[in-house]
Amino acid sequence: MKMTYQPKKRQRKREHGFRKRMKTTSGRNILKKRRLRGRNKLSA
Repeated sequence: MKMTYQPKKRQRKREHGFRKRMKTTSGRNILKKRRLRGRNKLSA
């Protein structure tokens, strides 16, 4: 049995990346909230 998390950099970026977040209104809100909380990393 293998580990469940098989990381793929491109897939991760496409699904949780900054540009994907910026496309939608809700995604923009997520980034705004993370900025207000003072996150070092906003997205993947």
